[in-house]
Amino acid sequence: MSQIENMSVIPESEVPVQKKSLHVPQLSEITDVLQSGLPSYFSEVQVRTVDCPDLTQEPFTLACEGLGGNARLLDVGGPPYLLPLVQRQKLYDMSYFGSLSEMPGRSFIIGAGAGPWPYYNTNCEMIANLLVESKVPTVNQTWTARVSTVDGSCIAAQVPANESRNALLGNFYCSEGLPGQVIEIECKNRIGVDDFIASIRNVLKNKYGNLPVGMGGVFVMKAGMARQHVMPDFSTVPLETDDELNNWLRFYEMSAPLVALGTLISTDPNMDLRVQHFHSFSNHGEAGHYHNDTQPENAHYLAYLGVADYIYRLDRPLVTHQVGRD
Repeated sequence: MSQIENMSVIPESEVPVQKKSLHVPQLSEITDVLQSGLPSYFSEVQVRTVDCPDLTQEPFTLACEGLGGNARLLDVGGPPYLLPLVQRQKLYDMSYFGSLSEMPGRSFIIGAGAGPWPYYNTNCEMIANLLVESKVPTVNQTWTARVSTVDGSCIAAQVPANESRNALLGNFYCSEGLPGQVIEIECKNRIGVDDFIASIRNVLKNKYGNLPVGMGGVFVMKAGMARQHVMPDFSTVPLETDDELNNWLRFYEMSAPLVALGTLISTDPNMDLRVQHFHSFSNHGEAGHYHNDTQPENAHYLAYLGVADYIYRLDRPLVTHQVGRD
């Protein structure tokens, strides 16, 4: 193993943690709120409270069956560790995220973040899909996406079973992965400007105001195309503005079906949070950071989301800025 590949993670004892309780309405109430509000964004909407389907099955292929059990959101690091220039030492191990967020011993971690760049010796996106038991990764179906240095195409791949590192930033839904009730959202034909996740956030924000409601889980874009980005290798020149950031990122139009994992929170309770962040993977070689669908009339989403009790802010940057937040 090369010296770069073997780069050490920040020890668990050195990761600062902040915790805050979230507003947790009844699932039935959130269901009614979304069923009432989402028709402003999609012409066909059905929202229900259901028993979670087995998420280990197609098309989801997650590491655990459900989203239940001590659910919480984790906001790790942040864009200031990537921008304007990368801080390569900001490297974590997801196997201790459950311990840092007071999980009882088993933690199912799904979501969006920057991947284990030392393994690839290049920057990459990560779609976390990991079951950890007693701080040991036991089922690891995490995907990554990186940019080919040959032709600029997207390279999607699953990590080795023992690769559980997360670099720089991440937004994760953490639970025990147990069966239970969740919110099912099915939307077709986007008529609003905002993306699927922002539409959900807007409806929740309109209802709950400054009371933060946090959710996470999985959605499948079943039809249509999506605009997604993949980070290339770290920039050697400072990225100070949104224009500089967008010129550095590589954007692609990717085809359904796409399976996206991540989190959303209706409002930031003064913790400098990333309020939404979803990354997707597929079995047809495409993966990346979800922005929006590009064929609104063909858009078809199916989501299963759980509601989190707490938000944990791990290794919050001391200095923040708006570039790259959304």
